[in-house]
Amino acid sequence: MNHQFIYTSLTRISDLPEIEFNVEKLHREHWETGDYVVSKILDPGSNTLNLELITGRMRGVIGGESVVGALGERFATLEATGTWREVKADLRMNVLTGGGLMGKLTSKSVFIPNMMEVDYSGHVFRNGKKVTMNDFVETVEPIPFNTPVILFVGTSMSAGKTTSARIVTNLFKAAGYKVVGAKLAGAGRYKDILAIKDVGANAVMDFVDVGLPSSICAADVYKKKLDQLLSRVQHQNADVAIIEIGASPLEPYNGDLAINILREHIKCTILAASDPYAVYGLMKAFEIVPDIVTGIASNTLAGINMVDKLCNVKALNLIDSSTTEELMKVLSAKTGFSLSGRRNVYG
Repeated sequence: MNHQFIYTSLTRISDLPEIEFNVEKLHREHWETGDYVVSKILDPGSNTLNLELITGRMRGVIGGESVVGALGERFATLEATGTWREVKADLRMNVLTGGGLMGKLTSKSVFIPNMMEVDYSGHVFRNGKKVTMNDFVETVEPIPFNTPVILFVGTSMSAGKTTSARIVTNLFKAAGYKVVGAKLAGAGRYKDILAIKDVGANAVMDFVDVGLPSSICAADVYKKKLDQLLSRVQHQNADVAIIEIGASPLEPYNGDLAINILREHIKCTILAASDPYAVYGLMKAFEIVPDIVTGIASNTLAGINMVDKLCNVKALNLIDSSTTEELMKVLSAKTGFSLSGRRNVYG
C-alpha cells in the first residue's frame, strides 16, 4: 500500500491503495458526485475526530496529512449538512463523515465537534482521466428481488437502528438461517454494515458498493443504483435480508423511494426512534406503521407508555435481554420463520 495518503473507507471498492495514480487539479465545473479526490488536512477539527479506513478501523489524524475520499453530500438533521457544490474559489472543504465524504460544511449542530477542514489538492487521475467510484463498480446480472425483508428505519441518525439490526441478525443466525445485511440509504460509512457482519451475517453490502458516496442524488440515478444493489442482495439466496434505511426516510437520502420499492417484500418493520413524538410524526408523514418501536424512545417505561398512548404501537427496548422472547414471537409471527432453539442471543 502507498502510505503517502490516508485511504478512507469510501475507497474500499477501489484499487487506489495498491495501484499508482496521479493527482491533478480539475476546474470546479468538471467536479461530480463520486469523484475521488485528494485533500490536505489543514485543521483536524478535534482530537476526537478520526478517519475510517478501508478495513473499517478508525485512525487518528495529524494536520498536514493527505486524505483520499470522494465528493458527495450530507444532510443529517441532528449533526451536519454539507455538499461539494458549495466549495468556493479557495477550494477548502470539510470531511463530512469519517468515511471520507468530501464537501463544504453548510451547517452544524453546536453539540458536535468542529469538522475536519481540508484543502483540495486535486482529483485522482489515471491515463489522463479522472477516477471515480463508478469506475470500480462491478455490474451483476439484474434479477427480480424476492427475499423476505426485516426493515430497520429511524426517526433520525443515531436512534438505534444498527444496534437493533445486530440483535435481530444474531437471532436469525442462531436459529440457523442464511442472512444478508444491506444498508440502502445514508451517508458513506463502513461501520454499520460491518456491525451486521460481526454478528454472523453471511454477506453485507451498501450503496457504496454500487458507487454512491451517499444516497443523496437524483431519484432516477438512485433507482438504477438500488436495482443493482437489490440484485446483489438477491444473488446471495439468503433466507432473510436485514435491511437498514440510514437517517430518516423523510431526509433527502431517497430512503422513501427505497421503502416503496421494497414494500411488498417487507415482513417486519422495526422503527428506532429518538422520542415518542418522533414516532408519531414519522407514522403520520410517511404512512408507515412499525411492528416494533425501539431505540431511545423505548429506554424507559415512560417512553414505552407514551409510544403506546400516542401511536398504539408496541415498544421494546431490544438491548434489554428480557425483551428477547417477545421480540422472537413478533419476528416469527411476521416472517413465518421459527427462531426457537437458538444457541446464544448475544454471543
